[in-house]
This record gives sequence, structure tokens and C-alpha cells, in this order.
Amino acid sequence: MAKFWIRPVRLSSNIGFSAKELRQIEKLVEEQQKEIEVKWNEFFGNS
Repeated sequence: MAKFWIRPVRLSSNIGFSAKELRQIEKLVEEQQKEIEVKWNEFFGNS
């Protein structure tokens, strides 16, 4: 399990992923950052 902060994108915690895997995940999070924020706000509200 890995947790990333979205703004700015950075690793919060990691259990089990290698450094290479984390770089790949971080890249995906960066590429999808806006969509993640939109979906988060749709689900939880824009507070």
C-alpha cells in the first residue's frame, strides 16, 4: 500500500512497493492529478 499527497504530489507512506514501483506510481499520480482532484471533490465535496 502506498499513500500519496496530491498537492504537491509526494509520497506520504509506503508498505511493500519498491523504489522503482514508487517512481512509476508517482508518475501516474502526477499525470492524473487533476482528474484525481475532480473525483475527490465530487465524492467528498469541494470544501
